[in-house]
Amino acid sequence: MADGVTGAGAFWATESERLLEQLKTTPQGLSSAEAARRLAMAPRLTSHKHSALELLIDQFKSPIIILLFISAVLSFTLLDDATNGFIIMIILILSGLLGFYQEMSAANAVAKLLGMIETKATAIRDGKEAEVSLNDIVKGDIVSLRAGDLIPGDCRLLTARDVFVNEAALTGESFPAEKSISVLPENVALSQRTNTAHLGTHVISGFATAVVAATGPDTEFGKISARLEHKAPETGFERGIRQFGQLLIKVVIVITVLAFAVKVGLQDKPVVEQLTLALALAVGMTPQLLPAITSVVLAAGAKSMSKHQVIIKQLLSIENLGSMTILCSDKTGTLTEGVIQLHDTLDVGGTASERVHRLAYLNAFFQSGFENPIDRSLCDSKKFDTTGVTKLDEIPYDFIRKRLSVRVQQNGEKLLITKGALANVLECCTRAETTGGLRDLDSLREDIDRQLKEISVHGLRVLGLAVRTIVTPHVTKADEHDMTFVGFLVFADPPKADAKQTIAELRDLGVSLKVITGDNRAVAASISQRVGITSPTIVTGTDLRNMSDQAVTQRALEADIFAEIEPNQKERIILALKRTGQVVGYLGDGINDASALHAADVGISVASAVDVAREAAQVVLLKHDLSVLVQGVREGRRTFSNTLKYVFFAIAANFGYMFSLAVAGLFLPFDPLLAHQILLVNLLADFPAMALATDSVDPEQIQRPRRWDTGFITRFMMSFGFASSMFDFMTFGAMWYAFSALRTTESPEAFEMLFQTGWFVESTLTGLMILMVIRTQRPFFLSRPGRLFLFAEISIALVTVLIPFTPLADKLGFVTPPAMLLVIALGITVLYGIGMEVVKRLFYRYLAS
Repeated sequence: MADGVTGAGAFWATESERLLEQLKTTPQGLSSAEAARRLAMAPRLTSHKHSALELLIDQFKSPIIILLFISAVLSFTLLDDATNGFIIMIILILSGLLGFYQEMSAANAVAKLLGMIETKATAIRDGKEAEVSLNDIVKGDIVSLRAGDLIPGDCRLLTARDVFVNEAALTGESFPAEKSISVLPENVALSQRTNTAHLGTHVISGFATAVVAATGPDTEFGKISARLEHKAPETGFERGIRQFGQLLIKVVIVITVLAFAVKVGLQDKPVVEQLTLALALAVGMTPQLLPAITSVVLAAGAKSMSKHQVIIKQLLSIENLGSMTILCSDKTGTLTEGVIQLHDTLDVGGTASERVHRLAYLNAFFQSGFENPIDRSLCDSKKFDTTGVTKLDEIPYDFIRKRLSVRVQQNGEKLLITKGALANVLECCTRAETTGGLRDLDSLREDIDRQLKEISVHGLRVLGLAVRTIVTPHVTKADEHDMTFVGFLVFADPPKADAKQTIAELRDLGVSLKVITGDNRAVAASISQRVGITSPTIVTGTDLRNMSDQAVTQRALEADIFAEIEPNQKERIILALKRTGQVVGYLGDGINDASALHAADVGISVASAVDVAREAAQVVLLKHDLSVLVQGVREGRRTFSNTLKYVFFAIAANFGYMFSLAVAGLFLPFDPLLAHQILLVNLLADFPAMALATDSVDPEQIQRPRRWDTGFITRFMMSFGFASSMFDFMTFGAMWYAFSALRTTESPEAFEMLFQTGWFVESTLTGLMILMVIRTQRPFFLSRPGRLFLFAEISIALVTVLIPFTPLADKLGFVTPPAMLLVIALGITVLYGIGMEVVKRLFYRYLAS
């Protein structure tokens, strides 16, 4: 009872009045002050979010970094080389702090974005309903639950009306569980607790009030979370990073172990000194800032996408958004305006009817389920006087019946009014109301079907309306029979003016749109043709029911429109498309979209969606518009492209540079660079590499979907790495012969320091040059870099040239370079740029695919 409230125990087995006493609450809810007091004391579910301290420690967890720290300590103690040890430690700490700052900034930026789409629950506070953050719900809160709501804690239902809850996340049961308020035995199993609703589940239909009996780790979901470590499925981006890491580890181990073994075993060099050098070599080859770079690039992309009304909930989903090849979506709000307008109310004969309009208005006005565009349009189209009309009962809408019934009393008559999908309304009718009186429904079937087709070809949606006089005290779903069909409700949702252009833009980006809708094929075809989907291939829900999974897989790829689709068929379509190797996105905002959002490679919802859809999505659009998503796709590809730039740099420059050091070290009588000098080169290169997060991207790099390809990366490493090494060996040769007099007669030690100075300048400058070359597939001088990146490149180049002239040079083991050495370094850097351009041209022509 950390929050000062006695535990409710088996709250499903306690009378509701007694339970409210135990929880120190009332049906009128808590006061805001009391809720705040309980929240301050309430335990929370353990968050997987890293604290600032944990994030800082993570920067130094690498075994290689730890070994380098140990070697620095050994330099202080055993080797009596305090300067070298101090420099190594300073460089390692600076690298770690740089990574920490960037990752922390990225995490804070993402947290601010997620705050824009916070999920809320409806709780009674201070005696009235209020929207409260899901994280601020406490024990004793009285909450209202409606279709689409997420359950904010483990709750005991106080009132319930046709409530069905999806508990698959908790119990594994795929069918929704029906709920009631009856008291149950204490030993009843979790899956049979019909009077409870648990955290992690959501309401499918109906409405209820409930008292929250447990929150956080005290919930059933919290207990499971404490025992299990939940891990989301690995994305293509994560898999690529992992495979890239495994590749580098193999290369690093081979080169460093070989270099260490030769130096110690054959050349009889000091073990600790060579261990330090080998570890520095490993650090140079290991892109230890890759996690930080990835976080920064993805967070920068997420921030940029938010300016285009796209909120990224899971950073790694950006890669999937950029590599998406198929987008599945309903037509409402994407191809159409998404503002449902009542077009007409017709009697059975197809004539405009005021009576049909009024009955439909009463149904929409008195229903108390989830708010929806259909009922909103009925209530807004015309206001009818409801004086003398009393609501008696209601049968909420659900996705199986596809209809909603309201029982009212007017002028002493008790009338059940039912509206819903035309076919579902007709199936509970036996007669129809015509101008000539009541007629048997079967005799009018052909006329009704004809009218439906005539209306649908204009892209209009048709619902049915039926009534029945009923005198029983309460109504249930079983009472929806023997009804009288009274007419049609016709709704319009016109195509968006820019829908045709938006679909064309998606197609140009390599993304094909597939429409999944519950509307009949005539409506779907009409709208689709008006937005540029000419001669669409249409597959209906009935077709899918008669197909095997193999047939669905083939047919799904061919289809443009899926019409008359049942909610449970959406997920089947998504999975079928994924089996063909496509990267599938799904845009949904309804209660029945959650499973499809989970199944898709990238689930996309909108800010106005029901809670369960918004929570299931990885990407949330602040505006229900495909044009917003087009910008999101472009930004996703831009982000992915900038991430790959760092990877290319790490494998091209680092591999070639470290390979050259390892090979040269085997033949030179001294080390080409000392350990701290290698680390310094690595640190300087990190600054422009970090700036890649905001680098500009050529238009052709975002024109087609791109996916992580380890084979491509391996070929890139071999091509550019070995080519880079050729220029390194040119540098070695040029310095070896240009300063031969110093090497052979004057001072071998001075030549060693001069060589290391020249190699430091040349290797850093060529590293900056390769960054400029590999960031684009164009000749680098024809691609404009980002301002921050260009500034970092120029700044680090100047710092590199100036370091040997500063007081730090002596501490770092450098000497003031003669003009000839700088000419050699700059000349080879220019030749290196030209050479790498040639390699790049040949690689993309012959080896890229």
